[in-house]
Amino acid sequence: MQPITWIAPAQRALFEAAGTTAHRIGSGSGGWVERLGDDAMISHKNDAALAELSAGLETWSSQSGWAPVRVFTRFLPLKNDERISPVLKSGDATLPMTTVVTEAGVRYGLDFAAGYSHGLFLDQRANRAQLPLFKPKRMLNTFAYTCSFTVVAGLAGAETVSVDLSKKSLDRGKQNLALNGIAETKHRFIADDAQELMPRLERRGERFDVIILDPPTFSRNDKGRLWQVEQHFEDLVNAALELAMPKCAILLSTNCTKLDPVSLERRSRQCAKIKRRAVDYVRIASQTDFPAGHGASTLWMLVR
Repeated sequence: MQPITWIAPAQRALFEAAGTTAHRIGSGSGGWVERLGDDAMISHKNDAALAELSAGLETWSSQSGWAPVRVFTRFLPLKNDERISPVLKSGDATLPMTTVVTEAGVRYGLDFAAGYSHGLFLDQRANRAQLPLFKPKRMLNTFAYTCSFTVVAGLAGAETVSVDLSKKSLDRGKQNLALNGIAETKHRFIADDAQELMPRLERRGERFDVIILDPPTFSRNDKGRLWQVEQHFEDLVNAALELAMPKCAILLSTNCTKLDPVSLERRSRQCAKIKRRAVDYVRIASQTDFPAGHGASTLWMLVR
């Protein structure tokens, strides 16, 4: 295994000063460690990695001056159907399995008992920070999960449409709005297949100036249709381009290791050419707590 990279104690202090209590602590080839408010989560590929990450967390905590109240562990399986909820490794088992973290002062609810993912993808922090700079008025958030981008857009005054197959995830998204004092008045939540819904939105004449495309690598909808980002990426981008206003910003994001930012640009540029839309691209600087090779591949496509 490659050595684990741990953030410097000074970096944790910078996160604290910025109002951020959710970030990576350490990253290695066998897994990683996240700080999640007062808790920590160790995600590991095997027992050896778990032991190394656990020992490293103890050392880092003694050096940084921050120690987690609880430590959860999560096994990283090769197959999605083998995913299980995190397990409490240490700490008070009577404490609630829910907690609230902050990112640049924005509040997000996490639930360690809700399933494999706790509720916030930390590698999207830089893209959430970028979103208000586009001054969104109408945003479509596909594969919205717990709607973190919806929260940020709502705080910027935008109307939003959030789409996800899971109604439970969207309900958690509504709770995230409430955590930040955002009324649901300007925000719609649709439990549906994003790929199937987008053409319907286009036929209704709906248009957006920001579109979030962060699909899973693999999924299957309630009709049994298989989604694979490698095969269906262009279909998704083409559908988004039909919904894009002039000067629309489209986030292209994937955890598929075969699609790096260069591939995202090449494949999406071909879509724009077919749709006769002029585009530019913006790459966001990598996050200090995510070493090279960790986190999603992302790229903003700006449609003129």
